Amino acid sequence: MELIEIPVPDGTAEAYVAHPPAGEGPGVLFFMDAIGVRPQIAAMCDRIASWGYVVLAPNVFHREGSVDEVGPQADLMQPGERDAFFEQAMPRVGRLTPDQAVPDIAAYLTSLRGIDGVADGRVGVVGYCMGARLAVRAGTGHPEEVAAVGGFHGGGLVTDDPDSPHRGLGDARAEFVFGHADQDRSMPAEAVAALGEALDAAGLVASNQVYPGAVHGYTMADTPMYDEQAAERHFTELRALLERAL
Repeated sequence: MELIEIPVPDGTAEAYVAHPPAGEGPGVLFFMDAIGVRPQIAAMCDRIASWGYVVLAPNVFHREGSVDEVGPQADLMQPGERDAFFEQAMPRVGRLTPDQAVPDIAAYLTSLRGIDGVADGRVGVVGYCMGARLAVRAGTGHPEEVAAVGGFHGGGLVTDDPDSPHRGLGDARAEFVFGHADQDRSMPAEAVAALGEALDAAGLVASNQVYPGAVHGYTMADTPMYDEQAAERHFTELRALLERAL
């Protein structure tokens, strides 16, 4: 997995880049889950790129360490290893506060546009787990740039905080597609409903679906949470979103 370095407000961040077969296409910013940039993320970026897009996946935990330092050192498919990893990962998630994430997102979008082959025009954004929050913030903070936002098994999209991601939806101009995990403690049914209400109130074109039986992390084939049917549904819906919007 080859990585590049991109400028961010606090220095540099490693990132994975995937190019389409034709070498050029619209840009897509990919926000990783809490496990980090790793071969699974690269494989997902490669698949999106195969549809005709240039994809950039930054290490959003760059303040915490390199991709290797913050990533898993064990096979997460083995019993207990995913839970053990998250004991260290979740504090990192909590430390990535909006005051850090928002300027980072602007830098990521600038870097995406600077990659060879990225077409002029608006871009797409997709995020997973805590990355879905970052994807929403990209769409709400950069309405002139972001035309499509996908969020899958996202957590914390609706909170009581004044800077909750859903509170900015009135500023967005993108089309949104959400695929929520079923019975997800980080995004319970009432939060899904509140997100739908916020999307409607903002007048946005949006899909806000719960994938029946799919658990949090269902897209990640390197963990026990993987659900092939739900993951393939997500790829289908994401591809259709990008084709419509970009």
